[in-house]
Amino acid sequence: MTVPSDILVVVAHPDDAEFGAGGTVARWVREGRQVAYVVCTSGEKGTQDRSIDPRRLAEIREGEQQAAARLLGVRDVTFLRLPDQGLEDTAEFRKMIVRAIRTYRPATVVTSDPYRRYIWHRDHRIVGQVALDAVFPFARDHLAYPDLLEEGLDPHKVREMLFFGSDDINYRSDISGTFELKVAALHCHESQMRELAVPDLEAWIREWSCSMAEGADCALAEAFHRIEITR
Repeated sequence: MTVPSDILVVVAHPDDAEFGAGGTVARWVREGRQVAYVVCTSGEKGTQDRSIDPRRLAEIREGEQQAAARLLGVRDVTFLRLPDQGLEDTAEFRKMIVRAIRTYRPATVVTSDPYRRYIWHRDHRIVGQVALDAVFPFARDHLAYPDLLEEGLDPHKVREMLFFGSDDINYRSDISGTFELKVAALHCHESQMRELAVPDLEAWIREWSCSMAEGADCALAEAFHRIEITR
């Protein structure tokens, strides 16, 4: 069964989508586009608190992600519940993302840049690479995972990809009108904001968004590496 959405955001952990693209997601929703998330892990290792059970943290973080998605107007959130800090580039993981692409049939896929040169969470690199491979050629080709055809999931060609956290920025998205929503969505991730321990989250995100807007005709931006899928 397909559930068409214009944009599919594929991330490693709860809060990655809001940090990387929350303002852009909010803008897309305001423009009438449908956005869906695939969150590959539940972030059960994302704490310095030795007293919390990882299963309980996973429940908390999934709830926080659902709240943030509702605030931004995201239509659907899928949790794959793969192991936090344990993502691997496997055929089965790739198939999960291909299934999501064929289910939602997006024009645009947003994910983390797998080629960031310096410190970068390994899960982010793996998710970016798996999503890239899933988009091309696996989601496009009917002989890739042919059993998905039996589920009614026909091949789908994505038109573009946006990678956040990139060292090679070539696309800036104006979030001047949705900046407050981005910050509010990040506040939904209460467990992680405590871990981050930034005294003034809004000021910190504003400074970052101003720096991402340099060279663009806007005050605040999120920055991506954008590619068109031409084959």
